[in-house]
Amino acid sequence: MTIAAQDFITTKLERTFEALDGNNDGYVDGSDYQKLADRLLEAYKLGKDDRRARALHAFVQTYWLELLRHIGAQENRLTKDQFVTAQYLASVDTSRLNMVEGSGHVIFDVIDVDGDNEISKAEFTRFLKDVWRSDSPEAMSMFSKLDTDGDGVISRQEFIRAQREHYLSGNPDAPGSLFFGHV
Repeated sequence: MTIAAQDFITTKLERTFEALDGNNDGYVDGSDYQKLADRLLEAYKLGKDDRRARALHAFVQTYWLELLRHIGAQENRLTKDQFVTAQYLASVDTSRLNMVEGSGHVIFDVIDVDGDNEISKAEFTRFLKDVWRSDSPEAMSMFSKLDTDGDGVISRQEFIRAQREHYLSGNPDAPGSLFFGHV
């Protein structure tokens, strides 16, 4: 991987950190991940006993522990630099948990409200507005970029591919590289 590609991935991971650091204290901790999960559950009105809610909470907890393991953190929080390193290491190490694909499947199951194994434009818009609190035109135009086959929906395969691209692709034009806007 070239240095430019690695720098691009770092920039994307830094944006992910900024999106997760809800209280802007310069750290991400396990509660930031729980808050993201809670926003998903609240936006989709899923009770704690719903199988998708249980899967999301279990995944978020495991995901956070994997980040801490990969960085060898002594505290239960990560600085931006630690977060970027941990995210990268956890993304490429699939020996215990395929973080990238696992998160994609769990989130897809929540967003796909009608359970048809596709994310409609309305379902995606709801995800952006209610979970990421974004209604920018650039964010809304992301749907057509993620719908790589142009059939008007985002399939599970397209969503998982975008997750992989977000964490692993050094290509700034890859659909998954646009989750937090153009870098």
